Amino acid sequence: MLTPLDIESKTFKKSLLGYSKAEVKRSITEIVSDYEKMYKENIELKDKVNLLNEGIQYYKTIEETLKNTLLLAEKTAEETKATAHQKAEQIEKEAELKAHTIVQDARNEVYRINKKSEALIQQYDASKIQIKQFLKAQLELTEGSSLKLRNDPIDIEDIITKRTIEETASTKISELPVELEKSN
Repeated sequence: MLTPLDIESKTFKKSLLGYSKAEVKRSITEIVSDYEKMYKENIELKDKVNLLNEGIQYYKTIEETLKNTLLLAEKTAEETKATAHQKAEQIEKEAELKAHTIVQDARNEVYRINKKSEALIQQYDASKIQIKQFLKAQLELTEGSSLKLRNDPIDIEDIITKRTIEETASTKISELPVELEKSN
């Protein structure tokens, strides 16, 4: 491309019947002036285009960064959501397991208390029967018509058996209120 200086320094060969020198110089000066303006405008426009291209590139970089940031944020949100969902399921399972354990422990405790209650009732009934038998034996002794002396010798086993029955009955009677208090 020709510069204004190239146009201005251009020389023509002289001929006899050539153009008027003054007119050619004036035309060249006018052309140089207009060309110089266009040349400067062209340089300015190229600079503006470069500046705008740099701005566009800057904004494209920002756009790409924003896209990546948005994708990362979406991915992080999905991961956080999935993690929260997994934790919620885990907490729910742990709570169900804990509740099941508590219910099972409560059932075992109720079962143990029922068994103990049944044992105490059976012990009470057995003690009641022993007391009745003891009292019945005592009544039979006291209702006898007269005191009879035995002609046959007293057997030691009879005395031991009688004492054992009496001691067992008195022990059972004394333990009965303690056992009833423990069950309550």
